[in-house]
Parts: sequence; structure tokens; C-alpha cells
Amino acid sequence: MSSPVNSPYALRVRDLAHRPGEMREHSLDIEVPDAMGAGVIAVRAGAAMHLDLKLEGLHEGVLVSGHASAEATGECSRCLIDISEPVEVDFAELFAYDVSEDFDFFVRDDHVDCEPVVRDAVVLSLPFQPVCRPDCPGLDPVTGERLADLDEHPVHEVLDPRWAALTGFQGTESDDSSTTQSPEGDGRTA
Repeated sequence: MSSPVNSPYALRVRDLAHRPGEMREHSLDIEVPDAMGAGVIAVRAGAAMHLDLKLEGLHEGVLVSGHASAEATGECSRCLIDISEPVEVDFAELFAYDVSEDFDFFVRDDHVDCEPVVRDAVVLSLPFQPVCRPDCPGLDPVTGERLADLDEHPVHEVLDPRWAALTGFQGTESDDSSTTQSPEGDGRTA
């Protein structure tokens, strides 16, 4: 396990440790070392992220609450153009002193590493199917062209291949049954 001191998300809390009621605020601008998100949209490695953090000493540990803001980039899930959208998330987590306690995060080497907390908040806020705009029409299923770029949406008749053999019978049977001659042959229809 690597030391939290090497993480850009790590903060020293020696002055807050075991001092309930003590509070400190930090503002960090960092370059994201690893991408956050693996789907169609993510906060990419190297992107700028701003963190406003508040650290409070408690009996059990250090409460870290804050706000993260960054820019997520990716592709529209309907028309596949490049998009970017702002990510704004709030988070709060208790970093416990005692590792035997039933907590998820701990103070290590007088530091708290906020990276997993920030990562979880950012990834959960990303849209599952991002779109360039709410009414994005997507791509033409036949030509693959982006429908928003076309003046008129072409209408393509899609014929189910299972019924294609019946296209030759269309209209021929109904014409024969409507003009049946009477047995006398006097031109009357039956």
C-alpha cells in the first residue's frame, strides 16, 4: 500500500487529530492523476479539479466534507459527437483514528487521503448515457449521418426481410376477386 502523503488529495491532519472541535478549511487546485469514470464520459487524467474542503476534529476521527468541481469530457451516447459538461459534487466522510473500528476510511501517517471519497462522488454523478442536448435525435439508422446536421429527416421504408417474398403478391389477388363474371356472361357481377 502506498503512503497517502504522495497523493495530491492527501492532507495533513496532525493539528486536528484527537482535538474535537478543531476545524480547518483548505482550497486545492489539482491535476487529476488518473481518469475518474470509464464509460462514455469521464473526468480525464490531466484535467483540472478544484476542491474546497473542511476538516473537523471529532472523537472518532476527522470529518472531511467538501465540494469538488471539474470538467467531464466524452461522447454523446446518441450522435457520438464530443461533449463536455461540468461536474459539481458535494461529499462528506469520516476518517477514523482506530483501524479496528467499523469505518471505511482511516487517518494514516497523520494524513487523510480524500482521493477515494472524491472519486466515488465524481463517478456516481456522471450520467450513464450523456447527450449533447436533451432532444438529440441521434444518427440515421441507414446512412449513419447525424440527424441534427440534416435539414430534413429522411424517411427510409424499412422492410422486414421475412416478409420480402410476399411483396410480389401485393394487389394481384384482390383485383381478381372483385370482378368475377356471373355464369350467364351478361356482364353482371356476382
